[in-house]
Amino acid sequence: MSSPAQPTAAKSLPHAGAPLCAPFDPRTRKPKLALPPGATDTHAHVCGPAAQYNYFDGRIYTPPDALPADYRQMLATLGVERAVLIQPSVYGTDNNAMLDAMKADPTNLRGVAVVDDNIANDELARMHETGVRGVRVNIVDVKDRKPGTLPLASLTKLAAKVALFGWHMEFLMHVDEFPELDRMLADFPVDTVYGHLGYMTTDRGTGDAGFQALLRLMQAGRAWTKLTGPYRISTQALPHPDTNEFAHALTAAAPKQVIWGTDWPHVMVKTPMPNDGDLCDLLQAWIPDAGLRKQVLVDNPARLYDFK
Repeated sequence: MSSPAQPTAAKSLPHAGAPLCAPFDPRTRKPKLALPPGATDTHAHVCGPAAQYNYFDGRIYTPPDALPADYRQMLATLGVERAVLIQPSVYGTDNNAMLDAMKADPTNLRGVAVVDDNIANDELARMHETGVRGVRVNIVDVKDRKPGTLPLASLTKLAAKVALFGWHMEFLMHVDEFPELDRMLADFPVDTVYGHLGYMTTDRGTGDAGFQALLRLMQAGRAWTKLTGPYRISTQALPHPDTNEFAHALTAAAPKQVIWGTDWPHVMVKTPMPNDGDLCDLLQAWIPDAGLRKQVLVDNPARLYDFK
């Protein structure tokens, strides 16, 4: 496969009020760390071609094209065999770009979709057949939401619907807003998943009540947390050493409930664009033990996303 070209934004794409993102770095550096066979990236997005898939008018950013071929080239350089595509907010509930990308490799690709609350079961069944194994709910970018609140009634109704297919619900949320998270979701119909090591700035510390509630929910076997996006929570430059404490706390508390992902193509990054090889090498500090790395990279995602 040829090397991907530097991605560019579609010039004809209107983006007033939805600023253009920086493009990913296509020159992926081969990591120093050798990943185990079956290693899985559980958090990435594909975007574009912009001329083929229409963006959601209410999006808050406009990504450059980040195509499936670019993504698979990056994974090959890292030594990652399996991947989970997450529906990006720029498409709203139109999952076609993600679903079409998944069809290219149904054995090694899974997906997490964004759906309407009233989605029909037959549509969920079609998504399941394609490889979708969860739904994503964005709690961060909700207009006029009071911090620390969840629309539990509607979330529980949707969760009960997707539970029929064995799916989970992934939240984009800041766990420090939810010091009672484990109690709020103790009887939730499905497992829940959280990105970016809990998505709270590291200066709050692992003793934060919301982070501790997340650990308890994980220990109960009801939640999973992704080691992703350190640049979204760190107050320090790469290699983001202040994230190590969080990774260690998560893996120590619930080693069977932790997974890893690249967060490619790193949309809306506020720091210099990272290289995925450098991000991959953070695993050496996050998970020093090779046996535990295999569990996080291979065994845990195989359970959650139904890889055979």
